[in-house]
Amino acid sequence: MAAQPDPFSSHGEKAVVLLFVRSDCPISNRYAPEIEQLYTKYSADRVDFRLIYTEAGLTSAAMEHHREEYGYKIPGELDAGHRYVKRAGVRATPEAAVFVGGQLVYRGRIDDRFVDFGKTRAEAAHHDLDEVLAAIVAGKIPRYRETRAFGCAIESAQ
Repeated sequence: MAAQPDPFSSHGEKAVVLLFVRSDCPISNRYAPEIEQLYTKYSADRVDFRLIYTEAGLTSAAMEHHREEYGYKIPGELDAGHRYVKRAGVRATPEAAVFVGGQLVYRGRIDDRFVDFGKTRAEAAHHDLDEVLAAIVAGKIPRYRETRAFGCAIESAQ
């Protein structure tokens, strides 16, 4: 797999969305359809999406198998050394980080469907990531915003 361009510098996109996932995280995996819907909705509006796999020891082949298994069209990238994790300051999967012009404008949950381990809502009341992306596509740069992502912990890089 060819190296992806540095997502922290501008390449003509309105925003870069890094979605931090683990192939072995059931909460990340349950969000696959929602993540793919956001990609479909916003990628035509010059919003660049990237799945960032945070777990150590995951191979490119295993990552590609996971993407295929969960129906992801979003490009994926391995981050076992946590270059992206450190830059975005994320702590859990799934967690999103949105950059505009290289600046972090949002970090947090996709929505509020997951409240705690074993505690979920039937429907999300707040679609945080969708709201941030809608504002960006409408030409508004949101002030920095952070929500608490709930999911699997990102283990420290070795």
